[in-house]
Amino acid sequence: MLRSIAGLHRPREGTIRCGDKVWQDSAAHICLSPQARRVGMVFQDYALFPHLNALENIALAVNDGSETSPQERARALLEMVNMDGLEVRRPTQLSGGQQQRVALARALARDPSVLLLDEPFAAVDQQTRRKLLRELARLRRQLDMPVILVTHDLDEARILADNLCVLHHGETLQTGTPDEVMSRPHSSTVARLVGLDNIFAGEIIAHDTQRNISLLQWNGLQLECPLRHDIAVGTQVDWVIPAERVILHRRDRPSRGENENPVSGEIEDYLVLGANTALTLRIGANAGNLFLSVPSHVARRNDLARGGQVTVSLLAEAIHLMPSG
Repeated sequence: MLRSIAGLHRPREGTIRCGDKVWQDSAAHICLSPQARRVGMVFQDYALFPHLNALENIALAVNDGSETSPQERARALLEMVNMDGLEVRRPTQLSGGQQQRVALARALARDPSVLLLDEPFAAVDQQTRRKLLRELARLRRQLDMPVILVTHDLDEARILADNLCVLHHGETLQTGTPDEVMSRPHSSTVARLVGLDNIFAGEIIAHDTQRNISLLQWNGLQLECPLRHDIAVGTQVDWVIPAERVILHRRDRPSRGENENPVSGEIEDYLVLGANTALTLRIGANAGNLFLSVPSHVARRNDLARGGQVTVSLLAEAIHLMPSG
């Protein structure tokens, strides 16, 4: 998709527009060259010229019509991406994060109409990735252009995206804000692709308009969920709940909220991940496993361990229903 937008690949059919300009229209036999599209692209491997230093790599991409000299424009862009002082270093003398910044500055040197990012953080370590994410989030607010980012990292999408498009085998499955897609997926396929693990099958058994809820039969339990008049009673559905909306019942301090969709199970897996601990609960023989995460200090306070019995609440407002299958 990015290569098609950039003009590096010519699709057999389709239309690509940027603003009021048509870059690709197979029916009208229009296909502008990459040079005519004013696209800035950051490749996964950065694709910097090894024989040029950072300043020269950027200056080479500056448009001829720029109001400043290529060298001045390149210095300004290096400063924008926090690379001032490293102008004379060649790519082999730069870290992965520094190369990524130079590649981004070079893409912006063209004064592009759109910025394309192909998994720009894939080649850097986790610490550098977190830093670059914050920098790109800051920089994005300064850019007056659309930015299209391809990523397999859901945290990147959640942090950077205004709109998220889920692609699977060349098909668009869902488009919306990250919160919409990740909390209200259209199907179990989308739910799995965006990393939701708590996906189950159930049946709608009643609608309660006075309480504004629907009742969901699952694993011998009746769960409350938001009212869905559009789904008929007796319909088989898939449903999902984010792990962060599964609430552990604390042994030292019960609360009224624990009456909301209580579910008990045995801790099958217990994994400490620094400040948080990931739990896997076995719920009955056929219901599957339920996943949740709790602060590690809460896990210690409640003496959680593999094989232990716990009860959790499934927050009703967080249960999302989807078509079965």
